[in-house]
Amino acid sequence: MRTEISTLGEFGLIDHLTKEIQLTQPTTRKGVGDDAAVIDNGGKHTLVTTDLLLEGIHFDLTYVPLKHLGYKAAIVNFSDIYAMNGKPQQITVSLGISQRFSVEDLETFYAGVLLACEIYGVDLVGGDTSSSLTGFSISITCIGTADEEKIVYRNGAKDTDLIYVSGDLGAAYMGLQLLEREKAVFGEKGNADFQPDFSGKEYILERQLKPEARRDIVRILSENGIVPTSMIDVSDGLSSDILHICKQSNAGCRIFEERLPIDYQTALMAETFNMNVTTVALNGGEDYELLFTVPLSLHDKMSTLPGIHLVGHITKPDEGCYLVTRDGQEMKLKAQGWNPLEK
Repeated sequence: MRTEISTLGEFGLIDHLTKEIQLTQPTTRKGVGDDAAVIDNGGKHTLVTTDLLLEGIHFDLTYVPLKHLGYKAAIVNFSDIYAMNGKPQQITVSLGISQRFSVEDLETFYAGVLLACEIYGVDLVGGDTSSSLTGFSISITCIGTADEEKIVYRNGAKDTDLIYVSGDLGAAYMGLQLLEREKAVFGEKGNADFQPDFSGKEYILERQLKPEARRDIVRILSENGIVPTSMIDVSDGLSSDILHICKQSNAGCRIFEERLPIDYQTALMAETFNMNVTTVALNGGEDYELLFTVPLSLHDKMSTLPGIHLVGHITKPDEGCYLVTRDGQEMKLKAQGWNPLEK
C-alpha cells in the first residue's frame, strides 16, 4: 500500500515519522514538536533548531536577491530561538549548489547571512557544501541558550490566558503576491526594459524579502518580568500557529477579527487582489511575529507595552478554536497556512 505524502501535510508527516521516537538521553529535555529542541547542559539550556529552504519551493531567484535570501535564511532560524524565549548564539550553514552559481553569487549570499549575524550577535561556526542537480538548497541550524525557568514551550497555555501577537499580520504574504504578479507581467512583456510597479509598496516587499526576528519583543517581556505561558513564531500563518499551541496545550481559543493587526499597505494590496484581508492575516504566513499567551492577571501591564496586540483568549478544549467575526459569528479556525508538501 502506498500513502501519498500530500495526504498527511507537513505536520502530519512529522507526527507520523516521529511518533515512535523515545528520548533516552537525560540531557534531552525537549525533542520534536516545538520551535526548537532543548538540551540540558547544566545551568543554561541549549536550544537547537534547523530550517531547510529549497529553490522553487521556498524562494524564487527571479525576484529574490541573493543577499536578501542569505539574510532571511538566517533570520527565520533566529526567530525559532526567540520563540522559545531564548537567545540565538551560533549557526551552521549547509548549501547545495548547482553549476549556474558563481563564487561571486555565493559571496553575495554569505554577505546576507553575515549581516544578519552581525546585527543579531550570532556567530557562523560551520556548515557544509555539496553539488546539487536541482538548484539552490539551504540548510541552517541555529544554536541558542536560555535559563531553564524562562524557556517557553507551546504546551503551557491555560484556559484563563489572553492571546497576544507582535507587529502586524499578512504583509509578507501580500509582498509575495505583488512579486508574483510583477514576475508574471515581466514574463508577458519579455523584455529587459520592464520596470516593476513597487512604488508605495515598500513595506510589504521588505516584510517578504527581508523580515526581522522579534528579539525586541523578547527583551520587552523580560524587562517587564513577563514569561509567556506558551509561544510560537508566526511562520505558517496565525491560524495554523495558534492551532499548534491549542493542540499541544489541550485548549481551545477565540480569535477576534476586529483585533487582528493589519498594516494599511497590506489591506490596500489585498483589496487590489480582491482578497479577504482577514484571510490574508490568518493564513498568509512568513510574518515571523511572536504569538504568545499570558495570564489574564497581566492584562493591565500588557496594555502598556509597545508593538504588542491582544487578539483573543484561550478557552477550555471542548469549546474548540474559532474566529469571532466583526458581526459576532463564530467560524472554525483551520490550518490553511503554508504547507510545503501540498501537491
